Amino acid sequence: MKTFKLDLSSEEKQQLKKNGIKMSRLAEFAADEICVLLNTGKQRANEILAMITFQGIPSIGPKFAQDLISLGYYAINELVDKDGPMLFNELERKQGFWTDPCVEDQFWLAVHFANHPGSKKNWWDFTAERKAYRAKYGYPAERPETAWHELLTVTD
Repeated sequence: MKTFKLDLSSEEKQQLKKNGIKMSRLAEFAADEICVLLNTGKQRANEILAMITFQGIPSIGPKFAQDLISLGYYAINELVDKDGPMLFNELERKQGFWTDPCVEDQFWLAVHFANHPGSKKNWWDFTAERKAYRAKYGYPAERPETAWHELLTVTD
């Protein structure tokens, strides 16, 4: 499995250290074991496992893994027969702003990977397909008006 990134709390990191477990080994454990190892609840353990699992998809990182979790997905098989553009539309509605188009490409990839386990495709392999789809169907009328980049603030 490729290297994954997790945003563990300092308490969770302390528990790993106390139990002599490296973060890279968390993928070896079930949710109930992670509950005990990290002294955390079942929901948090499921989120950690989902973060690891989704980052196992080629070219998917922690931010997009978190996007999938925010939509209620915790396992790749839950994406079988889903629709990338519809998942993207759902994310934008939930966030309240429209997001970078490459995120939609990642939804296309995640759905493809769920239906073709072991695929080596990357998110950018779906850019042309996404562009053709949006040229034909456009975006939903209820799409948020504010763009993600309009929300960025410049800090010193």
